[in-house]
Amino acid sequence: MNAAIKQTLDDFHLRHTSCREGVLDTFFAANYALAHHDIEESLKADFDRVTIYRTLKTFVDKGILHKVLDDEGGLKYALCREACAQDHHHHDHVHFKCEECGQTTCLENTLIPAVSLPSGYSRKETNLLIQGVCSLCNKNTAL
Repeated sequence: MNAAIKQTLDDFHLRHTSCREGVLDTFFAANYALAHHDIEESLKADFDRVTIYRTLKTFVDKGILHKVLDDEGGLKYALCREACAQDHHHHDHVHFKCEECGQTTCLENTLIPAVSLPSGYSRKETNLLIQGVCSLCNKNTAL
């Protein structure tokens, strides 16, 4: 088992199961946001969709993954790179979806600008998705 997977499960006081290890391994290998379907395709030989869904929900609840909304109203998941905890995610960064390769990535150092809400409103979560062409696809186009 990958040391990072073991450490992550230990840090969040989670039991080591083959599904949890497989899901984490999939995220560590991808390094971009994944939809439930992407993970299911990767692990379908070993786990059913409900087991994968429950694992994703546990990881979001514990602060290992955060949700990313995509341009089609779908939901993806990305690893929390910051120190998140149960029920307290810190993700005021921009998400970027490439129109060429379709990957959605977290731009950790690009913060969402402050938004002033009207009186009586309180912010719980802010999402900003920028669409365009990622650096890798731009580099491939230039060749």
